[in-house]
Amino acid sequence: MKKVEMMNIKIIGVGKLKEKYLKQGIEEYSKRLSKFCKFEIVEVNDEKAPEKLSSAEMIDVKGKEGERILSKIKDKEYVYALAILGKERTSEDFAKEIADLGTYGHSDITFVIGGSLGLSDAVLKRADTQISFGKFTLPHQLMRMILTEQVYRGFMINAGSPYHK
Repeated sequence: MKKVEMMNIKIIGVGKLKEKYLKQGIEEYSKRLSKFCKFEIVEVNDEKAPEKLSSAEMIDVKGKEGERILSKIKDKEYVYALAILGKERTSEDFAKEIADLGTYGHSDITFVIGGSLGLSDAVLKRADTQISFGKFTLPHQLMRMILTEQVYRGFMINAGSPYHK
């Protein structure tokens, strides 16, 4: 029987997580996820920018943040870019997708959450797929916790757990 490789799930987020309640929520789901996968969150520095930016300055800021993000992604990683225009999925579809990726040789999955301006074109091009959690604009720090919970939910669905109900 073929040994199933432990999945590696990574979230790359722009900026430092400061809010204690979000850190606590992420820590709780991280602890729960440890039964199913190796889970880590990688933070990259956000680019300091003035409040009002021209289009060129926005592209420059996203580009610099994008370079930092791309430096944390290995070639073998399957990458989800979180983007408002990405594909929406149900929790069940997302769970199946994670299971299928693991089954078909993609045991290293990385999720990328951009900064306040979003993701650079280079990061979006590197992504294997884009995922959307709806048309709402959410703080990227809060999105880390929501995503961590949804990854946990996916593993629980795949385990046949009543957690999802």
